[in-house]
Amino acid sequence: MLAGGGGQQGVVSALSRDLRTRVIKAVEEDGMSRRQAAIGFGVSVATAVRWLVEWRQGGRDCAKPMGGDRHSHRIERHADFLLAEVDRQDDITLAELQQKLWDKRGVRVAISTIWRLFDRRRLNSWTASLISQAGWLAKRRW
Repeated sequence: MLAGGGGQQGVVSALSRDLRTRVIKAVEEDGMSRRQAAIGFGVSVATAVRWLVEWRQGGRDCAKPMGGDRHSHRIERHADFLLAEVDRQDDITLAELQQKLWDKRGVRVAISTIWRLFDRRRLNSWTASLISQAGWLAKRRW
């Protein structure tokens, strides 16, 4: 069974903040080694070491957010540039936008990344027509 899974296989959740705090306190205040604290609280030594590093470097005693989008910020930085390119040339293809992003900004992304940028802005009909015009889906290898 995975930590915090409540008996459900495949469901992963962060260990409790209370457990982290107790491990940190055992090392910082009670003088235990990280290994002793890990064994005493039933977590791996690597986990105890990582928690102490995070605590000492930034005072963080809670888990980072789990799941969700962690990469869209890369393309979002260039959203104004891409939207301006579309305004400048309304029949531009996603492949052309991809190339312009590389040529002018030095950023390499997949066509699907550009698609998702426009999809988040509800420009799906525009992007869908571009994809069908370019035959991108037909050429894509799944």
